[in-house]
Amino acid sequence: MELTDNINITQFKSLITPKQLKDEQPQTEAVAQQVADFRFQVQNILTHTDKRRLIITGPCSLHDEQASLDYAGRLKQLQETLKDKILIIMRTYFEKPRTTLGWKGMIYDPYLDGSYDIEAGLRRARSLLLAIGNLGVPTATEFLDTIIPQYLADLVSWAAIGARTTESQIHRQMASGLSMPIGFKNSTDGNLYVAIDAVKAAGSPHSFLGIDRNGKVIIAETRGNKYGHLVLRGGANGPNYGSEYCAFAQVLLQKADVATGIMIDCSHANSSKNHTLQRHVLLDVTEQIRHGNSIIAGIMLESFLKEGSQPCNTPDKLNYGQSITDGCIGWEETEELIRHLANS
Repeated sequence: MELTDNINITQFKSLITPKQLKDEQPQTEAVAQQVADFRFQVQNILTHTDKRRLIITGPCSLHDEQASLDYAGRLKQLQETLKDKILIIMRTYFEKPRTTLGWKGMIYDPYLDGSYDIEAGLRRARSLLLAIGNLGVPTATEFLDTIIPQYLADLVSWAAIGARTTESQIHRQMASGLSMPIGFKNSTDGNLYVAIDAVKAAGSPHSFLGIDRNGKVIIAETRGNKYGHLVLRGGANGPNYGSEYCAFAQVLLQKADVATGIMIDCSHANSSKNHTLQRHVLLDVTEQIRHGNSIIAGIMLESFLKEGSQPCNTPDKLNYGQSITDGCIGWEETEELIRHLANS
């Protein structure tokens, strides 16, 4: 008989189940309580019950555990001094959507060598989330593969659906069942309607195919995620963080009966993919808040210990604390900008 399926598959490999990984690297009671508390704080900020602002900051992607924990420790110290004004969440991105080709993130290629040891990547990602959690720092990530949340979502306090996947039905369905607040970024062309539709869709119940903790294929039935919100990240026609765009977004959200605030991504198209311009975005947003803008719930920064980025290379040839994907601002500027926003 003529072979008609799996023609382009070279190999199937078994993978550790979510339950096996969680048994191997269990969440402690203290970390579980902490994650639940941070999620509750984020929900209150998004619904204006808590008047603080949310700051999600960290590397474009994580590749070095030691540097990531170094950064997390600095965030912890900064949060302690500013906790009455802001809530800081560390950006811990393990999956990177690629326009064509490139490094796909720690989960897919943890050794930076093209070996694609995904099981090792899952272990390293969960271990790092646990270590950051043990420092008392909440974490944020973007979920790209719909299977990954079963392995990591119990340790995450905020999550994003990216500009390329906001329109995806399977990602909206997935978001409807996730346990943390979800930010939907406007599409790469700058369209806000797509992201607002995603917020509405994810807020409703769904039934879809997935896996359970034992790796068995199941039908997941969800109740809907009531804490979806819009993230403005700019688009093909330029930035959209200005006061006129925020006012327009607020009108659209009111018409759609969405009560959550918006986040401003200081990077990506809002900074024309130039990390040094994130400062201008944050300063503009700060002035909006200072003048009474209440729809802005917080901002996102791409930041690491050292400014800029470097080519993806073998670990022994990399600069410590510098991004291997998008360029980031350095720690000194990060602390300065966060303090500036807190003081607004």
